Amino acid sequence: MSRFSHVSSLMIACSLVAVAGCQPKEQAEQQSTNPNVTISQERPISIQGSANGVVSYAPAVKAAAPAVVNIFTTEIIKHNNHPLMNDPMFRRFFEFHGMSSQESEPRSGLGSGVIVSKEGYVLTNNHVVGKANEIIVALNDGRKAKAKDPDSDLAIIKIDLKDLPTLPFKTTPTEVGDVVLAIGNPFGVGQTVTQGIVSALGRNGLGINTFEDFIQTDAAINPGNSGGALIDVAGNLVGINTAIYSRSGGSMGIGFAIPAKLAQSVMVDIIDHGQVVRGWLGVEIKQANQNFNENGSLNNTTSEGVEIAGVVRGGPAAEGGIKPNDVILSINGQKTKNDTELVKMIAGIKPDTAVNVVVKRDKQEVELSVKVGKRPKAEQPEMIDDEQ
Repeated sequence: MSRFSHVSSLMIACSLVAVAGCQPKEQAEQQSTNPNVTISQERPISIQGSANGVVSYAPAVKAAAPAVVNIFTTEIIKHNNHPLMNDPMFRRFFEFHGMSSQESEPRSGLGSGVIVSKEGYVLTNNHVVGKANEIIVALNDGRKAKAKDPDSDLAIIKIDLKDLPTLPFKTTPTEVGDVVLAIGNPFGVGQTVTQGIVSALGRNGLGINTFEDFIQTDAAINPGNSGGALIDVAGNLVGINTAIYSRSGGSMGIGFAIPAKLAQSVMVDIIDHGQVVRGWLGVEIKQANQNFNENGSLNNTTSEGVEIAGVVRGGPAAEGGIKPNDVILSINGQKTKNDTELVKMIAGIKPDTAVNVVVKRDKQEVELSVKVGKRPKAEQPEMIDDEQ
C-alpha cells in the first residue's frame, strides 16, 4: 500500500477540488463575482476558556458541524461473468449467441463534504464522487438528498434543499501551531470531531496531485473523512481533508488538507467557466538528483533556478524564446527555486498575461517576455528537446 492514502473508502487518486461559499444568516452576506453564489465572511474567534486554558471547543463545533455532511456513493462496476470471457475467441462465441460477456455489480463508498453555499453547493474530494453513478448527501439534521455534478468533473456537487447551514472560509492567514478541528465520517461510524494543530504549511512534492500546497495536521483523519472540514476554533473552514500518511490505512498523526483559499479560487473558475483555468508555460523540466552528485557524493550546493529539458512546439515558452537547457531564474522578478515553485507560480497567472522571464543561457542572463497560455487537458504534446 502506498504511504499516502486518500481518506475515503475508495482509496483512489484524488484531484483538486472545487468549492462555493456562503455566509450564515446571522452574519452579513457578501456577493462573489458570480451572482448565483454568496461568499461568507470569516467568523470572529470565540472559545470557552479559563485561567487554566481552553476548556471547550463546543461553540466552534456547534457552528460548523451542521454544515458537514456524509456522502454515500454507488458505483456500477462491470466485469466478465465467466473466466472464458477473457479469451477473445470464446468472447466472440458467446456474443454471437447473444450471451452477455459482462455483468454489473454495485459498489458502495462513503466520504464527507462541506456545505459552503446556501444555493446548495457541497464541496468534497473528487476521489469521493468522481466515478459515482449515484450520490446521496445526508445532513446532520437527518435530511437526505440526491446530489448532481453541475457541468463539471470536479468535486462540486449540488443539493436542492432549503435553509441549509453553511461554513464560511477562513480568510486570515493560517499559521503553524494554530489549533484545528477535523470533522467527518470516519469508517462510516457517524459524524466525528478530532482535534490537533497545524503541523506545517505548503507541503508539496508528495505525488498526490499535480498541484500541491497542503496543510499538514496531526488531527486524526481516517478513511471516510475525505472531503470533510478542517476548521479553526471559530468554526471557519481552514481546509478540506484529503489524504493521510499511513502504513496501516488509519491515522498516524500526519494528515493533509487542501487550503480553503486554494479551494475557493478553484471554485470561482468552476462556477464561472465550468473548469479550472490555470496558466501554462509549455515546458518539460529536467529532473536532476538534488541529493547526490553523479559520482555518488552528497550534493550540498544550492540549485539555481529550474533547468528546462524541452519546450512544447508552438507553446507559450517556445513562442517567447525559451529554449531547451535554459535555466529559468525568475518570473516577474520572483526567483524560481525549484520545479514545484515554478509550476505553482505559472498556474496562478491568468492566461494571456505577459510575464518577464529571466533565464541563464550559456552563462549569460537573458530577459524574455512570454505570454502565459491556458493549461490544456492532459495529453502528450509534441516536445522540442535539446537534441533537435
